[in-house]
This record gives sequence, C-alpha cells and structure tokens, in this order.
Amino acid sequence: MIELGILADDLTGGMMVASLLEREGIECPLVSSTGELAGLKNSSAQAVVVARKIRLIDTDEATDEARQAVQALHEIGCKRFYYKYCATFDSTEQGNIGPIAEAMMTELDADRTLFCPAFPEHTVTVFQGVMFIGNKPLGNSFKKFDPVTPMTNSNLVEVLQAQSTQRVGLISHAQLMRAGAVDKLVNHPEAARLYITDSTDNDDLTRIAEFAFDWPLTTGADALPIFLIREMLKRTGQTPATERQARTLLPPSPGHEVVIAGSCAGPTLRQIEHFETNHPVFRINLLDASENKNYIDKILAWAAEHIGQSPIAIATSDEVAGVEASQAELGRSGAAQLADQLLGEVAKRLYDLGARRFVVAGGETSGQVVNSLGIRQVEVSAFDELGGGYCHQNQPAPLSLVLKAGALGKPEFFDTALARMRTANETDGDNQ
Repeated sequence: MIELGILADDLTGGMMVASLLEREGIECPLVSSTGELAGLKNSSAQAVVVARKIRLIDTDEATDEARQAVQALHEIGCKRFYYKYCATFDSTEQGNIGPIAEAMMTELDADRTLFCPAFPEHTVTVFQGVMFIGNKPLGNSFKKFDPVTPMTNSNLVEVLQAQSTQRVGLISHAQLMRAGAVDKLVNHPEAARLYITDSTDNDDLTRIAEFAFDWPLTTGADALPIFLIREMLKRTGQTPATERQARTLLPPSPGHEVVIAGSCAGPTLRQIEHFETNHPVFRINLLDASENKNYIDKILAWAAEHIGQSPIAIATSDEVAGVEASQAELGRSGAAQLADQLLGEVAKRLYDLGARRFVVAGGETSGQVVNSLGIRQVEVSAFDELGGGYCHQNQPAPLSLVLKAGALGKPEFFDTALARMRTANETDGDNQ
C-alpha cells in the first residue's frame, strides 16, 4: 500500500525526499513519469516520489501535470498526497507553488492545505511566517541573488498570497504549542484555505504531522514527509524495515565518469574549482554558444580527448557577473533554457561515448539530464553525506547518478560522489 504519494517539482528535491524516507527504513522508489507508477501497484513500497520538472514551466502546464500525478497516484491506491517544493520556497509572483497546490486540492476535493517549507535539520526555519536560512531572513540570504527565482521577500504569507487565488493564513508557533488552537483556527467559519506553518524545530514538525496526518494533501520541503511517515508508523504500530537504512551502495555501473554542473550557487562554484585542481573542466560560455551552432560538437571533441583517462566536468555555472552578462544578452529565461538544452544534449552524447556514472549539480539541470538520458525509474540510497542524490537505474542498461541541489555540499563533493559510485563497482554493489 502506498501510504504517501509525493509530487516533487524537480528531480533533486524528489531524490532528497526519497532518500530521507529510505533512511527511515521506508521503501521509496522515484519515478520521473506517471506512466511508471502502474508497475508499483503491487510492490512493497510504502511511499513513492513522482519527480517532474514543473517548478518554472508555464503555470497552466504545471497544474495539468499536478492533476495527472494525483490521478495516477489514485489509480495505484495512494492514501495521502504531498507536494514537495524547494526548502527556500523558490517561485515567482505567478507561481508555481500556489497554483500547483490549488490544482491538487481541487483534484482531491480538499478543503484546506498547509505549506511547510522548513527543514530545521539544515537550519531552514519559519517563525511568524518569516523564513530564515540560518540566522538570516530569506530575503537577505544568498537566495536574493538566484539568477532564475530571486527570493527578496522573507514573509512567506505574502509570497504565497501573491500567486494564489485562495486566502493565505498562518499557523503560528504559539498555536502549535497550545492544545486545540490549530483545530480552532482551521475550523473557524471564516478560516483561510491555505496556511503557512511556522516550523522552528523538529518538535514543531511532529505537531504538524499529528494534526495534519488525515488531511488529503499537505505540502512543503523535504522534512515534513519524514514526520508524516513516523506518525503513520506510530498509529499503525508498524516497524520500519531497518535493514534498508544501510543501503549506502547501489548496483555497479561500469563506464566513464562525468560531472555536469548547471547551478550558479556558491557551493557549486567552489566544487568546480576544487575539482579542477585535479581534473579537466570545460566551462561553457553561453554567449558563444548562442552564436555557434556547432558549439556542442566543440564540447564533445574536447570530451573525447579526456574521457576515460580521468573524470571530466562540463559546466555552465558562472559567477554573478557572468550570469548577469548572459542574462542581459539572452534574457533570464533564455539563458536558463539555453544552459539546460546544452547540458541535456551533452549528457546524452557523453552517454554515447560510454559515460555511465554522472554527478549533476543543480535541480533544473538534474531534471534536464535525467530526461535527456531517458531515465524513468530509479532506486535510491539512504540519505547521507551525498545529500540524498545517489540513485541507480537497472534497465535498459546500468547507470548511476548523484544529483545535487546547487546550494548543497562541501567543496570536495564531486570527488566524494564519484568515489562512492566507484566503490559500488569495485564491490559489485554489495551494501556496506
């Protein structure tokens, strides 16, 4: 029985949720197409993630995808639904967080839902409706420089209201602490239908899971599904399959090693610099690429000289000045689309050259690469220092990936990720 069906608005976010549930001992495969869900109807999985690249696409298209995901999950007997978005609430004034949630509510005939993007384990918290990254309000954090979704308003009630048709309310920390206060709030005759929830620590998340467990739809970032599953186990008296928690290695994938980076976040830039001290890196110039129809051939000629001799990296990642220059010439969406198009095609061509182990940096980039490689379903390792991004496809050919959000990871992340997949090859995929 699928207790929790999760629609993730990008691949890396979906991977993290799946890996966190695997860490809890819950079998949670990830699919990138609703068509793959039918094969899970009689599986032993208790949760599933449907990861779709819907964060930045046209709102009407995104809401259509959300409704299709709900319908497909219903068909395999899913009991509860969750919409997963970035812990930093990445969106524009048009959406897509509010519109997708409202579309899912309509499909589920849900009279209310909540928005809980906090992830206290990683210092992302919400208090009085204001998001904090560490000790900085969201609008004063690195997110204000995001090249695609700059987050300049820390008040999530205001951010969500701008992109929603329903009135947005707040479930405060004080109300979470008082018995019966939340029920009184949400059942008031003039109650809002959408609620940002304060979440200052894991105790708040526990309380949220308790009162919202039977809501048809909840939404948020990576943390709340952990607490929903824990509440499910508590209520049903089940014991998680603890042996799954040791799945730090997945099956082997013989072939070449490649890093593909599309994120412009500071941690990714530092990871590229660290990687480049020992391995070759091709830095794509988007302005040059926009003017040269043979630019991909140039990248592949370079790759052919190095692949197999050493891990290689290909990146559109750039510092703020470079990003601004590309956007000034190509437009914000034009620059992002060109980067995704290039990296997706490069990944496919590198696969043809024998690459079978990929590290991919950036949520949008990860989705593009996975789509380009035709990946539809993967098994996921338990969450650990790789940030939940390690996964494996068995068919039609063995292929392993480590996918990461741009803002995560230490400088040596790429080397650590490649070493993990290399170890899986050397040990024939035996778990350690």
